[in-house]
Amino acid sequence: MTKQVINLAETVNYQTGSIVSKEIVKGETGSVTLFAFDKAQALSEHTAPFDALVYIIDGAAEVTISGKSFHPESGESIIMPANEPHSVKAANRFKMMLVMIKS
Repeated sequence: MTKQVINLAETVNYQTGSIVSKEIVKGETGSVTLFAFDKAQALSEHTAPFDALVYIIDGAAEVTISGKSFHPESGESIIMPANEPHSVKAANRFKMMLVMIKS
């Protein structure tokens, strides 16, 4: 890992009709990945064996955890607990940082 200052919002760019991701930290105990969702894009419902934190960098998301819908906006975050079904949808474009903790 290099020592540098990065601008999270500028590190990943929107792409029409797609979800763009860029892993910026990867280790045995977790990872940090940036995402840019175009309008109407989604990550379908799934589970993960560890906790994850979503931080909204730009725009707003719809995050569903165990059937309950949340709408975090730029500057807000939400924790997705381990082993609970969750999904992420974009009504409009948004960017997020996903921090996964594996230990």
